[in-house]
Amino acid sequence: MSTTDSHADHVSSDELDRSLTRGFFFAIALTAVTLVAEVAGGFWTNSLALLSDAAHVFMDLFALVLSLAAIRLARFPATDRRTYGWHRAEILASLINAGTLLLIAFGILGEAWKRLLHPEAVKSQEMFIIASIGLVMNLVAAARLHRHSHDDLNVRSAFLHVLGDALASVGVIIGGVVMLFTGWYVLDAVISMAIVLIIGFGALRLLREAGHILLEGVPPQLDLNRVLARMLAVEGVNDIHHLHVWSICSHITALSAHIDVHPEHRYRQGEIVGALEAMLVHDFHITHTTLQADCANCITGPVIQQLRHRPRHNHDHGHSH
Repeated sequence: MSTTDSHADHVSSDELDRSLTRGFFFAIALTAVTLVAEVAGGFWTNSLALLSDAAHVFMDLFALVLSLAAIRLARFPATDRRTYGWHRAEILASLINAGTLLLIAFGILGEAWKRLLHPEAVKSQEMFIIASIGLVMNLVAAARLHRHSHDDLNVRSAFLHVLGDALASVGVIIGGVVMLFTGWYVLDAVISMAIVLIIGFGALRLLREAGHILLEGVPPQLDLNRVLARMLAVEGVNDIHHLHVWSICSHITALSAHIDVHPEHRYRQGEIVGALEAMLVHDFHITHTTLQADCANCITGPVIQQLRHRPRHNHDHGHSH
C-alpha cells in the first residue's frame, strides 16, 4: 500500500469516527430528553408502565453512553501502567449498569404486584401522549444510528437497544388507549411487569457477557475449532499448541498461540506468522495476536553428540615407530 493510500484510509477512518460520534451524541440527547419526560410523566399520570418504560430508556441511554465511551477510549494510547489502555473500563461500567438495572427491576416489580392486587387510577390520555412522544424520539434516534449500524458493532448494538425501547413504547401506548376507553387500570401493572421482564433479561445477559469477558472466555461469536482449522490450513503450519482466545473488551479480541512449522518451511517462519495474522484479522476480526513460531521436527539428530575415539591417519609413510 502506498503512503497516499494509507493517508486516505486514515482520513476516511477519522471521518467515519467523527460521523459515528455525532450520531451517538444526537441519539444520547434525544434519549435523555425521553427519559426525563417519561420519569416526570410517570409520576404526573401515576402510570407505573411509563416509569417502567423510563427504566428501559435508562438502560438504552446507558448502552449509548457506553458505546460512545468505547469509541472515545479507543483513542487513548496504552501506557507502561495500562498496556491495554482504558478498554476494560467498558466492562466495569457494564457490571455496574447491570446491577443497577436489577435493583430498579425488583423495585418496579414489587410496586406492580401491589397495583395488580389494588389497581390505581391512571391519567390515560396524558400517558398516551407522553408515550407517543417517547416513541417518536426513539424512532428518530434509531434512524440516525441505522446509517452506521453495518459499520461498527457498537452502533449496531445501540441501534437494537433503541429499537427495542421503541417497541416497549408501543406497548405503553396501546395500554394507554385501552385504559382510556375501558378504565381497566390493572393493565398498567401488567404492562409494567412485561417491561420489567425485558429489563431483567437484558441486565442478566449484560452480567453474563461482562463476567465472561472478565474470566477471559472465548468470545461467543467465535467457534474455536473453526479458528484452529483455518490456522492449520495455512501453508507451512504443522501443528498449533497453547491456543488462547479472549476479549479485551466487547469489540477487541486477542489470540496467542505456539506455531509448529514444517521442517521444509522453517526458513519461512516470519512469512507464515504474517499470513496467520492477516487471516485472523480478515476472517475473524482478531486484531491482537501473539504468535510464537518454532520447528519441533527440525532437529534430525540427537541433541547431545556422543564423543567417540577415532584413529588418526599417519600420512608420513617414511616415518616408523
